[in-house]
Amino acid sequence: MLYLVEHFYSIQGEGAFVGTPSLFFRFGGCNMRCVGFGCHEIAPDGTDVVGCDTIYAVDKQHFSKDWVKISKLQELIAILNMYELPEGVDVVFTGGEPLIYANDPLFVEFLEYLDRVGHRITFETNGSLNVDFEKYPVYKKAVFALSVKLSNSLESESKRIVPKVIANIAHNADGAFFKFSIDKASITLGLEEEIDSICALAPQLKVYCMPLGGNKEEIEKNTQPLIEFCKTKGYNFSDRLHIRIWDANKGV
Repeated sequence: MLYLVEHFYSIQGEGAFVGTPSLFFRFGGCNMRCVGFGCHEIAPDGTDVVGCDTIYAVDKQHFSKDWVKISKLQELIAILNMYELPEGVDVVFTGGEPLIYANDPLFVEFLEYLDRVGHRITFETNGSLNVDFEKYPVYKKAVFALSVKLSNSLESESKRIVPKVIANIAHNADGAFFKFSIDKASITLGLEEEIDSICALAPQLKVYCMPLGGNKEEIEKNTQPLIEFCKTKGYNFSDRLHIRIWDANKGV
């Protein structure tokens, strides 16, 4: 059983493929909460839930009533066919954490279908959950945006940094890159060494740094300091274009 939170056709707003037309499937559930990001979302029962900027796709307790249960491949294909897509449009799996479903037969079946009909597949993942590239070769054809969480997420280091997973993905995937969310305050708190240590686990991968925030105001507040940080380190600055344009992170 898969839980689908939302789907939408937009442009990729982050990372290596910014501006690329992409169809997004956002799946529900995650192995982290990242309360340190401090984004607030009001649940249907009125509870103020704190976490990452997509906490509505993470917190099963408060938000799962709005998630759609998917049990058949045809349901996902029907969603795909709802959109009048140009040939070979990118399909992005995001969450939550989409790789909690990495071994689910239905999830893999959908990936194989997308590959057969010519779509590039990208996973937006926290990089802590392993993928069996030998058992499921379709993963070898995908791109992985490794949004490894930093200490500003307030998740434990052992949970958010799993070297063997990062090395496995970097070695076996068709493409991969690091993608970090950083705010102004964290730049002065030793994040440089933290990022360096993570990147050393797969030094061949490019590094993209994004301003932390769940709305346009927060993004803009963190942008200029982060650009200066990227200039110093030689990292790639990645805007969060969808938030800057629409001042929202749902359905865009």
